[in-house]
Amino acid sequence: MEIVELLTANNIIFVLLSMVILAGGLLSVLTEKLMHAAFYLFLTLVGIAGLYLHMNYEFLAAAQLSVYAGGILMLFIFAIVLVHRIGENSESVSCKKKGWAAIASFSGAVLVLATLFIYGNFANCPAADAFTESEVNMKLIGTTLLGTGKNQYLLPFEATGILLLACIIGALVIANKEKEEK
Repeated sequence: MEIVELLTANNIIFVLLSMVILAGGLLSVLTEKLMHAAFYLFLTLVGIAGLYLHMNYEFLAAAQLSVYAGGILMLFIFAIVLVHRIGENSESVSCKKKGWAAIASFSGAVLVLATLFIYGNFANCPAADAFTESEVNMKLIGTTLLGTGKNQYLLPFEATGILLLACIIGALVIANKEKEEK
């Protein structure tokens, strides 16, 4: 394969987005400042949304940005601000925990590689072409997410909202108790 074939715009965009995702993920795990970790997580989530856009999945990119980068990450930041001091370093992790994390990461990598070698290349799968050729019906997605009939997901959607509200109230109660103790 020639270098010219590898330097297409699609490949360059994919490599750049992958580098942003990998760098953001690594930095969010390796940094000791909690707010920096949240920012690096934001970069990772935006990079994933960029990959969705690159694959022409505009709905997933918008959902990624609004739900994860917008909602969940803001919830993390509120929790950090309420529970910790902003400039405070995170706790140092023991060598035993680092060892278990390394074993879990290595096991996950082995599982992913074994799956790829066993099932081969998914890009040449004929079932994948059926999904990319058809147009996505947004009305059907909205009705499925917020409908109350069979195979519709309003109840889990509302339960998730109540759970997030309970987490916010719990964080406020904990922050209030810490302020009273000081």
